[in-house]
Amino acid sequence: MRVGRAPGEIEAIHLTDAGTAGPPVGADWRRRYAIRLWLSDLIVLVAVAFGTQIAWFGLGNAQVSIREDSRLSVVSYWFFSALLVVAWMWSLSLIDSRSDRAIGTGSTEYIRIISVSIRLFGIIAILAFLLRVDVARGYLLIAFPLGMLLLLVERWLWRQWLVVKRARGAFSARVVLVGSENSVAQIGEALRRTPSAGYLVVGACVPLGIPGEYVRGTDIPIVGSVLSVSAALASVQADTVAISSTDELPPSVVKRISWQLEAGRQHLVLAPGIIDVVGPRIQTRPVAGLPLIHVETPRYSKGQRLAKRGLDLLLATVGVILLSPVMGVIALVIGSTTHGPILFRQTRVGLDGREFRLLKFRTMVANAEDLLAELEPHRNAGNEVLFKMTEDPRVTGIGRFLRRYSLDELPQLFNVLGGSMSLVGPRPSLPREVERYADHVHRRFMVKPGITGLWQISGRSTLSWEESVRLDLSYVENWTLVGDIVIMFKTARAALAPGNTSA
Repeated sequence: MRVGRAPGEIEAIHLTDAGTAGPPVGADWRRRYAIRLWLSDLIVLVAVAFGTQIAWFGLGNAQVSIREDSRLSVVSYWFFSALLVVAWMWSLSLIDSRSDRAIGTGSTEYIRIISVSIRLFGIIAILAFLLRVDVARGYLLIAFPLGMLLLLVERWLWRQWLVVKRARGAFSARVVLVGSENSVAQIGEALRRTPSAGYLVVGACVPLGIPGEYVRGTDIPIVGSVLSVSAALASVQADTVAISSTDELPPSVVKRISWQLEAGRQHLVLAPGIIDVVGPRIQTRPVAGLPLIHVETPRYSKGQRLAKRGLDLLLATVGVILLSPVMGVIALVIGSTTHGPILFRQTRVGLDGREFRLLKFRTMVANAEDLLAELEPHRNAGNEVLFKMTEDPRVTGIGRFLRRYSLDELPQLFNVLGGSMSLVGPRPSLPREVERYADHVHRRFMVKPGITGLWQISGRSTLSWEESVRLDLSYVENWTLVGDIVIMFKTARAALAPGNTSA
């Protein structure tokens, strides 16, 4: 076995052309899905434009008034509505709203639709002003918001369909991971946890890779070495190469891999060694041909904190008003069926490590805390820091129902109004848990704890301690207001289709 190579020899290695094996399995799923989006977008926009026209003007031949040129005054709204549909469809195509890089995960797809719709509305308003075209304001003020809303709903429905398909391995990029075994295992596990992202790992190329074996500690098959990537792609009919680390890959080899990928059908993805850093914190700045990635340290401006607090106050106030009858009924049932206080008050650790009193409807017997030490040896859920039991004997009958639908957490709306909690944030920690925290875990106290958060929509009691910490720190370091809204929507959906018990 050769343990070294002469300088320059690695650049001379010929990488087998994968094109001879034919197109990758399912390589045209992107085109097929884009066509479906195009057709459904068209149906929505035709319905909105012509539906609004008929609702506003009736079935007659209403005309657009063009004051500067009487020869064009015969232009009807039927033609204008058709032109609006064409312009809107063209705009959606220009911003790649149907690209596989935008669909399926994250908010990029929705943001692009909102952005292009607002811009198109602005362009039409400016042109109408400059050309002195009198377009009915009511028609535009109904068509654009309604069209944008229905486009978002249509795309959301398609996304739910896509998530189901991707959970079965369809409509996903077939990925070969390239790098060290540790990095391959790490990236592979991250992609496995989120099949909705659309990356199906079908193999790996690692240093001295021997086909037929598996990456250590995983079920990812090794399909070649880092020097036979193109041949490996052909062997498993993959369409995407994901570089998980460059420790074993000189830049010349990465370039050579990218050059041999079939344009438009095969793709190259570079996965940086940093994880759980997303959004505006990452900026790519090319310097002398080097794509330098700048990662900003997490910080919260006064405007961000004010926006988050404003959203908390608004939604918590509305929630208290609307849910007061429900909370009243729950209080009556707890008081009449169990002995002890209606509310359970517990000391938790919040913003900047300050303690506060968390409120919940009592779901356990009155002396539940005194029984904790006795039950510790029988724990069969949770993790090494968080105590959980699948069938906790301390939980009352009404308590099981409240936990199943997360109704026990409704009094925490008053914690939000009081300022000790937020609607969305890290899990509120117990003082005894904080005593066992490693130093880096204390970063979760940079924001207020939340009634819900990434930890609640990602598995709750089924998560390991490391995974719980990772989710909390990921939230703290990548917070956005849009992200909070997404988490709240997912929480509402999870409450309607309950699974695990609450924390």
